[in-house]
Amino acid sequence: MEQQQQFVLEMAQAFGYDLDHGRLDTTVHPFEISFTRDDVRITTRYKSNYLPAALFGTLHETGHALYEQGVDAAYTRTPLATDLPGMYAVGGVSFGAHESQSRLWENHIGRSRSFWDLHYPALRKHFPRQLADIDVDDFHRAVNRVQPNLIRVEADELTYDFHIILRTEIERDHIAGTLAVGELPERWNAAMKADLGLDVPNDSLGVLQDTHWSTGQIGTFCNYTIGNVMAAQLFDAARAQEPGFDAALAAGDYGPLRRWLHDSIHQHGRRFFRDELLVQSTGRSLDPEPYVAYLTGKYTALYQLETLAVS
Repeated sequence: MEQQQQFVLEMAQAFGYDLDHGRLDTTVHPFEISFTRDDVRITTRYKSNYLPAALFGTLHETGHALYEQGVDAAYTRTPLATDLPGMYAVGGVSFGAHESQSRLWENHIGRSRSFWDLHYPALRKHFPRQLADIDVDDFHRAVNRVQPNLIRVEADELTYDFHIILRTEIERDHIAGTLAVGELPERWNAAMKADLGLDVPNDSLGVLQDTHWSTGQIGTFCNYTIGNVMAAQLFDAARAQEPGFDAALAAGDYGPLRRWLHDSIHQHGRRFFRDELLVQSTGRSLDPEPYVAYLTGKYTALYQLETLAVS
C-alpha cells in the first residue's frame, strides 16, 4: 500500500495539486472536498493487488481539486464560489464542468501513451518485482483494456457511459413515480446483464456501490457523461491554442494545459454559465463530436481495428 500511496501522490503533485492547501487521504469511495480555496482535500481507495483503483481515483479527484484551487480568490465567500458559511464549497460552474476536469486528467492524460512513456520507469521503481517482465506497451494496453466492469469508477472509457445511462434512466423513472425504491435492485441487475453481460452478485457491487443517492444527490449522474464530452472538447481546444502542447506533455510539463484550463475555466468560478465558458474557450457550446473522435481514434489504434462504431 505504501508504494501505491507514494506513486499516486507523486502524480497528483506532478499535475499541480498544491499540498500546502490540500492533502490526500484514504476512503471507501473517492471524493474531493473543498472547505475553502485554501483547504481542498482529495481521497482515494487502495486495493493491495490492483493499482488502477488508487491511481485513477487519485488522478480523477486531482482534476476536481485543480478546479477548486484555481478559482479566483476574490470569489471566496461569495455566490460566485458558493462557499458561504455552512455550505459545501464548490467553485465550479456546474457538476458537468467539474467532471470535465476530473475525466480530462484521469483519461486524456493519465491513460495516454505519453504519460506512461514518461512515468512508467518511476512506477517500476516502486514495483520492481511485479512489473519486472511487463514493458510499457503491455502496461499501456492494460490500463486501457476494454472489459465490462461491475464498478462504475473502475470502468473503461468505452463502457463507462453505460453506467451513467443506467443511473440516469433509473433516476428519471424514480422521479416520475414509475419506479419504486424497492424495485431498484431488480432494475439495476437486469440492465447490467442486458447492456454489459454481467451478473451482479450482490447490491454492494450493484445498485448500492455509489454514495450519491444515499446522500441525496438525485439527478446528478448525467453530469459524468457531460463531463466526458466537455473534457474532449476542452482538450482539443487547448492543444490547438497552446504552442508546443504535445511536446510539453511528452516531457511531463503539465503547466501549459493547467494554465490554459485555469485561464479558460477554473479562475471564473460561477461567473459564467457552462456554455458561455465553452464558447469563450472553444468557439462553440457543448459538442459531442470531439469525444466521439477521441474514443474512435484511441481505441481503433489500441485494438488495431479498421473502424470502431461509436454513436
